[in-house]
Amino acid sequence: MALKVPHRVLVAPSGFKESLDAPGVAAAIGAGVRRALPCAAVDLVPVPDGGEGTAEILAEATGGTLVPVTVTGPVGEPVRASWARLGGATSGTAVVEMASAAGLRLVPADRRDPGATTTRGVGELVAAALDDGIRRIVIGCGDSGTSDGGAGALQALGARILDADGDELPDGGRHLARAARLDLDGLHPALAETEIVLACNVHNVLCGPTGVARVFGPQKGATPAQVEELSAALERWAKVLERDGRAHGLDVRFGAGTGASGGLGAGLAAGIGARIASRFDVLLDSGLSGIDLDSLIARADLIITAEGSIDFQTPRGKVPAEVARRAQRAGVPVLAIAGSLGEGARDVHDVGIGAIASIIPVPMRLEDAVANGHDLLVDAAARSMRLLMLGSAVASRSKGRAKKRKHRASAA
Repeated sequence: MALKVPHRVLVAPSGFKESLDAPGVAAAIGAGVRRALPCAAVDLVPVPDGGEGTAEILAEATGGTLVPVTVTGPVGEPVRASWARLGGATSGTAVVEMASAAGLRLVPADRRDPGATTTRGVGELVAAALDDGIRRIVIGCGDSGTSDGGAGALQALGARILDADGDELPDGGRHLARAARLDLDGLHPALAETEIVLACNVHNVLCGPTGVARVFGPQKGATPAQVEELSAALERWAKVLERDGRAHGLDVRFGAGTGASGGLGAGLAAGIGARIASRFDVLLDSGLSGIDLDSLIARADLIITAEGSIDFQTPRGKVPAEVARRAQRAGVPVLAIAGSLGEGARDVHDVGIGAIASIIPVPMRLEDAVANGHDLLVDAAARSMRLLMLGSAVASRSKGRAKKRKHRASAA
């Protein structure tokens, strides 16, 4: 079958951690597509996945507003964050994007120690929404710079985490190695009448060989020794949560989504009874966002998705794999663009991604790629479209030559 130049392109990416949020990635790819295909119709649909940009995407999609709040950042210093008050049919719902208060981009490169960072600011954002009268809160989990098991968020909401002497633990996941008791008597009173949903990657678990300390600790700056220290601390924290928490029957160590955002899933599910749910079920299929991704996919000729790194983790609940899964049902081809291609990148073809491309055309430092993410994305998208047009021209020429041969054969 001859290739055809696409007339309608759907750009549906996630963000590039520490470089561009999802709207920024979508805008850059769209610019590259238009550079090569100026006549193409391009739909930009940044996909909310709980990480950076989620609150902004949902506020814009529903006609809501962002509410700025100064909270405690992941290294203990004040940061300016925000929560989204949704509008339209979802009025009365708030979205708290944990990355805006405890994201990796807020942790300076020389202070990256996931045993020391805190989610306290996430709890402060939740408290701000509660104080504003909100009684349904969706917490987007993603792009975290923390591994404190949600302890800081619980403390900001009124919980006390005590050691064997009855002293309250300081911030940071490594201190959970001394956790002896969780006191929930002082929790924010509005929590009792509030529905809280954690929109997360349900493939992430708290403990064990695939727990957050071992899988994500090194990405957040942990040394091998710190990974083991943090893993042991989270094991102890899991026992305390199961005994003293409010989500009886939850498998805190290995339950789906308990490892979301460095264990924020476990802490808030067990500590305040938040419900863990698949982020795409909550953010796309529940009607919360007002984005009908499946309809947009069905009318596209080509879909371009993207994420910062395509590797063995991509098929485990990442945006490109989710977009490809939906595109397969509609029979629409998918191209994925990545900041880098890691181990297992080729496996994404098994989930419906037809081709992958990196934004890096020549060897360069990671810092330079992050700093120049926008321009590199524009160029990568334009290059990909030119390759597609070249393929279309070759296929068209081959088809024409085949017709001529068939005509000569029939004439003879």
